[in-house]
Amino acid sequence: MTLKIISSQDVLFEGEVERVTLPGAQGEFTVLRNHASLVSVLVAGSIHYVDASGEAADIDVAGGIVDVDNNIVSVCIY
Repeated sequence: MTLKIISSQDVLFEGEVERVTLPGAQGEFTVLRNHASLVSVLVAGSIHYVDASGEAADIDVAGGIVDVDNNIVSVCIY
């Protein structure tokens, strides 16, 4: 699945990932391939993802929104 993480200044990450864990307003949640479509508010925390090669990375965020649809996870952070 494709993960795109953008801020108002830059594209922080865009690429294929195995999974991504996000700090949702109702609690942390993980998105895997073929996840149901959703839109969620993000709170302060860390976005954790594992890329297609198995490398893990974290990006700290103050909040934002995420849209999951057709194996594309679009995250807009602030």
